[in-house]
Amino acid sequence: MSAKACAGRVALVTGASKGGCGTTIAMRLAAEGARVAITARSADGLERTRAAIEAAGGEVLPLVCDLADPAQRESLVAQVEAHFGSIDILVNNAAAGDYKPFADWTLAELESLQQVNVWAPWRLSQQVLPGMQQRGCGWILNLTTSVAELPAGPPFGKTAPAQAGSAYGASKAALNRMTVGLAAEVEGTGITVNALTPQAAVLTPELAQVRDAGYLDADFFEPLETMVEAATVLCTTRDPALHGRIVYSLELLLELGQPVRDFTGTELLTDWQPADLPAQLRRQLAAHQRGGGAQGQEAARLTALLA
Repeated sequence: MSAKACAGRVALVTGASKGGCGTTIAMRLAAEGARVAITARSADGLERTRAAIEAAGGEVLPLVCDLADPAQRESLVAQVEAHFGSIDILVNNAAAGDYKPFADWTLAELESLQQVNVWAPWRLSQQVLPGMQQRGCGWILNLTTSVAELPAGPPFGKTAPAQAGSAYGASKAALNRMTVGLAAEVEGTGITVNALTPQAAVLTPELAQVRDAGYLDADFFEPLETMVEAATVLCTTRDPALHGRIVYSLELLLELGQPVRDFTGTELLTDWQPADLPAQLRRQLAAHQRGGGAQGQEAARLTALLA
């Protein structure tokens, strides 16, 4: 990536109000030169993200929108394009989810989950595609989760994703299939479509409190910066091999030998550079196995990678 890998680009990042992946991806894309539109339900949260981006010299448009409401989201792309012009980069980060028994989900809850996790990314992608196709260039990135993968078993693990992840996992599995299907359709047109999965628990501000309180194994996390670096690669790459993939953050960075920088794109992140990642992955794998996860295909994949 160049010093300003997104210079002249317009980006839309959803779910950018809580200080997590959406916020920090928007900050990094702005630092890379993009004019960034951000959206979420929280006006206060968007204001904090706006202030952070503008304090770093970036240009940002905050738009309050509940993506579960089709009436609200249908005008979102048009609002961005009226302000900034055609969207070059779409990051579908916003997500809804919960872990609870299969029988406890109501139809209204399932419909809301599906609206945010599947139909919002689908509709926003449909709406940005014409401009991307006209220019022969564009990037669509969907944020997904390992919960979309089938839990190993029987016997099944006792983790929340295995035991109570049916609804959330099903919606993200649909998102993954949508991602690859769209990638197949636009292959060779200059439009890049991928999905990005956190390698482990991403150290958001809320999760840092949980870890510090002793409720999360200290080894089972990754910093926001590694997710942001992987996302930035996937939102700027022109490599045809980086297309139509459901990738894990640290595995992608290790594959590419990609240096990991801070949210400004200037400072290297200590202990999370490519040479550090095998040891970090081993610690994460051990922590996951201590917690009853990382079985079956997931454990086999990581074990083969680290061999």
